[in-house]
Amino acid sequence: MPVITVNYSDIYELLGKEVPEEKIIKMLPMIGSDIEDYDEEKIRVEFFPNRPDHFSVEGIARTLKGFLEIEKGMPEYLTSSSGMNVEVDPNLADIRPYVSFCVVEDINLDEDKLKQLMEFQEDLHWVIGRDRKKVAIGIHNLDALTPPFFYKAAKGDEISFVPLESSTKMTLSEVLQKHKKGREYAHLVEKFDRYPLIVDSNNAVLSMPPIINGELTKLTTGTKNILIDVTGTDEKAVNYALNIIATSFAEAGGKIKTLDVIYSHKKVSTPDLNPRKKKVTLKNAENIIGIQLTVSDIVDFLGKVRIGAEILNENEIQVFVPSYRMDIIHEVDVVENIAVGYCFDNLKPEIPEVSTIGREDNWQAFDQILREIMVGMGFYETMSLMLTNEKQHFENMKLTEDDRVIVAQPISQDRTMIRKSLLNGLMEFLEDNKHEELPQKIFEIGEVVFIDESAETSVKTVKKLAGAVTHSTANFTEIKSIVDSLVLNLGLGMEIESYDHPSFIKGRCAYLRGVHEHESPGDVLKESSLDGSLCGFFGEVHPEVITNFNLEYPVIAFEVEFSPQKS
Repeated sequence: MPVITVNYSDIYELLGKEVPEEKIIKMLPMIGSDIEDYDEEKIRVEFFPNRPDHFSVEGIARTLKGFLEIEKGMPEYLTSSSGMNVEVDPNLADIRPYVSFCVVEDINLDEDKLKQLMEFQEDLHWVIGRDRKKVAIGIHNLDALTPPFFYKAAKGDEISFVPLESSTKMTLSEVLQKHKKGREYAHLVEKFDRYPLIVDSNNAVLSMPPIINGELTKLTTGTKNILIDVTGTDEKAVNYALNIIATSFAEAGGKIKTLDVIYSHKKVSTPDLNPRKKKVTLKNAENIIGIQLTVSDIVDFLGKVRIGAEILNENEIQVFVPSYRMDIIHEVDVVENIAVGYCFDNLKPEIPEVSTIGREDNWQAFDQILREIMVGMGFYETMSLMLTNEKQHFENMKLTEDDRVIVAQPISQDRTMIRKSLLNGLMEFLEDNKHEELPQKIFEIGEVVFIDESAETSVKTVKKLAGAVTHSTANFTEIKSIVDSLVLNLGLGMEIESYDHPSFIKGRCAYLRGVHEHESPGDVLKESSLDGSLCGFFGEVHPEVITNFNLEYPVIAFEVEFSPQKS
């Protein structure tokens, strides 16, 4: 999660008054942050990714104004037309189709503010932009440019420019091959025969999104007027990112001006800072929060978190959601903000008036049986997070990326999707412990998640068991013996057949099915809410996978899944 370093002096300047440091330190956790550390000059705070508008000191100060009752209700930002426009090339429709622009005039930048701006931009790139895949942001010195602007699809050798952090001109293809940022983000555009490019009327390059800006428009402490471009593959995310940046500049005194973005089929004016309307009822707010309220209370509490509200009747409130609040989607999100305005510290915990008698869940009891079997064979249990990332889960395992459940607002670059397999977690564990003596025998029991369009719900959860062994002579015969013992201890027989799996050596991988040979032993599965179904695979891990995880010795592994009883 982004950690923001904030100087008290910057907060005081934006608030228009000094506030005791202790009061700020107490308030920040109430608006959804963790305080990392602080001293007499600054404070380091970590904000959850659902509030990217707090990734700048201006956004933090805006919310604090409400809590301190300096300013309450929804902020209003005046905009005027810049008279400029940008034309969008239809050829970008399948590459990077959406773009929003904004002009901000009369800004003041010093070295500290420049640094804060760059950090703010990169935090948004990660949280909203999915590391620039979904959204990329460019901020330019407007005075170095001549409008109108053109967002076009250009061939790799069509034009050259001097990218940031370079002193020589490069073609677009050369940027992808030679520039540090080009090599880092080439995977986002290299599959296309043309690349996104933003130029002005003189064909001067502003940006090659989502890769790098041009040196021509680099910001300095003397920059007074800026042009912001946001490009991406998700129109809502593009517009939210622009709104967050533009309103942060407005909080610092900048004047926002709109541009007309001209597509082949429509023309839109950006940024659009009009609020979204939602309704919340008094009854729902009371039921969810668990306190007695009035409609006037709700208006007051929402005002403290800078959300506009009007009373419609004795049970309904019209809510006006600011354009930078991308986290408010449903009525329950509004209710959450009512609770924030009320202050979580004021909520009193209560013991539920419910008496229950608990017992161990059958699936958990079955987990214990699996643990006893694996530990009995000399394995050690590991427990990894259900969240992983595409590189570890697919690329390092030699698998092709396919449908998976992705995290909408990941807290780090390492946790962007829910796992579909346990094997990459075991490989990561072996990588982290490769300095330990061999042999190493590990296993994990856990749930994985699939997208299954044929099911009643599109997401399917499956219980799996996986194990891995590494030492200098690990081979197929050893892993077959391990799996055979596991299946036998579960009271089943085993059928196997040759299996092609990209993560394993061809010809040294097998697919297995558990079969009932005797009725009584099979009850181990049936009594655990399972229908006795067991299937999976095992074999020798491919050398390329082993080197991808920086391991030096052979690895053998298996993964099996269990099916619940059908109701």
